[in-house]
Amino acid sequence: MSPTTGRPAIAVLLPAAEREPVIHELRKAGFDPITVDHSTALADLLATRRDIAVGVVEVEGDPEDASRAWGMLHGGRDIPALLVVNPQTLDRLDESAAGHETDEYLTRPYSAESIRWRVEAMVIRSAAVDDGSGPVLAGDMATGDWARRGQVVAVFNPKGGVGKTMVSVNLAAALTARGKRVLLVDADSVTGHIPSSLGMDGVGTVADAWRDELEGGPVLSFDEQASAHPSGLRVLALSASPIHTEILEPERVAHALAVARRAADVVIADLHPSYSPLNRAVFDMADRIVVPVTPDLPAIRAVLKLVEVADELGMRDRLSLVVNRAESGVSVADIERAIGLPAFGRIRSGGMLVVRALNEGKSLVEMAPREKIAQEFLALADAVAGIGPAPARSGLRLFRRPAAARG
Repeated sequence: MSPTTGRPAIAVLLPAAEREPVIHELRKAGFDPITVDHSTALADLLATRRDIAVGVVEVEGDPEDASRAWGMLHGGRDIPALLVVNPQTLDRLDESAAGHETDEYLTRPYSAESIRWRVEAMVIRSAAVDDGSGPVLAGDMATGDWARRGQVVAVFNPKGGVGKTMVSVNLAAALTARGKRVLLVDADSVTGHIPSSLGMDGVGTVADAWRDELEGGPVLSFDEQASAHPSGLRVLALSASPIHTEILEPERVAHALAVARRAADVVIADLHPSYSPLNRAVFDMADRIVVPVTPDLPAIRAVLKLVEVADELGMRDRLSLVVNRAESGVSVADIERAIGLPAFGRIRSGGMLVVRALNEGKSLVEMAPREKIAQEFLALADAVAGIGPAPARSGLRLFRRPAAARG
């Protein structure tokens, strides 16, 4: 915490013409932004301040200085960096830079609000950094529960009809049965139907809440917007209609999910089967991406493509394969060999039991806790509850060497 303001300090290395709105937005959000002109000034700042929570670094103007600044942030205390880049610059970033799980990239054009949302999420994730001398961020951050960090689990498959929503609902219910505080978010604004699957009418939506906010209504977190299911599970939908969802700005949704970690042990986001900007934003900040797959060739091919995309986006190590309707077609062993991922969970076909649960607005764990399929969801919940974010790889070079210099 800042010794003078009691707020997290943010080092801002942005061009002079862009600083003012960003500084204003960060102050409004409760941070202590500190302007830094170049890497030498950043070195002086880091030598005198132990409370820097995030560094916002503009990459384009002076790439060499940006690389030095990035190396300083990760050279000792490993301070998260928010790198502001042009889209084409991402191709020149060194692979080791992408390995720092604490870093994020923001492409131009950007808004001051998008920087604020990213910084807030990054501070929440790293609020209890410990450099060997005790937590750097403490005081109000800790007492305000900023350091609390539940998991965000995205449930996704680019193919529909694989039981994505069924897995989301029953995994959430199983975690709730295990005593976890769970927020289940229907993040499929096109075909989502989690509230109806749980027999819940009148569930509020994020789109409605954010429109109300624009008209002077209260600013509510996802936890405050959510509705309670009789099982104890909390449920929220992004939208009740696929029309007029432009207010669901992807970065803001991802930020709100990150904030929701503070009030939940697990946040589960059921995503639409597409590689939309919204889903990409959620992928970036999710701790785990649960991938339901059914034992048929179209579903397996869809996951093979997802693995290729995950390799490109650097998120393969966060994929968790869950075989739904296991052993009703292609064997689990053959699915594992074909996809190149081990099965993280196996769920047998529930048949009419699943239909009955939907008709009654209940989860399988509530309705038939002793059935084998319910026990499999409880086992999956136990596995998820033990998962943490993937470890970061090392490396202190921001840009790749030119092709001629690489051996």
